[in-house]
Amino acid sequence: MKDTQDALKQAIQTEKNAMNFYQIGAQHMKDTEAKRLFEQLAREEKEHAAQFFKAYRGNDLGSFEEFITAPPQNEALWVTSIQKAIDSDFTEQKALEYAMEKETHLEKALRETAGRITDPGIKEIFLWNANETHNHFLTIEAEYARLMAMVDESDMDTYVRE
Repeated sequence: MKDTQDALKQAIQTEKNAMNFYQIGAQHMKDTEAKRLFEQLAREEKEHAAQFFKAYRGNDLGSFEEFITAPPQNEALWVTSIQKAIDSDFTEQKALEYAMEKETHLEKALRETAGRITDPGIKEIFLWNANETHNHFLTIEAEYARLMAMVDESDMDTYVRE
């Protein structure tokens, strides 16, 4: 049970870090659609954190609102990656590339963790979030293609993923 609770606590923090990543990125976006996407993703990451928070039995995080509104962890990989993009020549392209990379790694981690969870209800939360994370990747990928004036999304398999 302790390992499961530790996994939940880590997942809550990771989703908050992802939310902060998208919030910070959105503040620097000039492209309206990219900004809107990052704002949407930030809201969805907050919802993901809430799903994990509901299953978490610890009392060391305070209330969900206290936790989620706390300042970002500046040393968190999600936050450092967006800060890196901002500190160099920020572009929506760089932010979207970082986002795709982060979502890919997160999906893998969520699926691996789900494989170690024995509680069916908590396993389901991890798998649901892994699927949502995969959908985030696909949405970001489509926005990247739009921003880069790439081929139509229906041709993406032929031209981009090969």
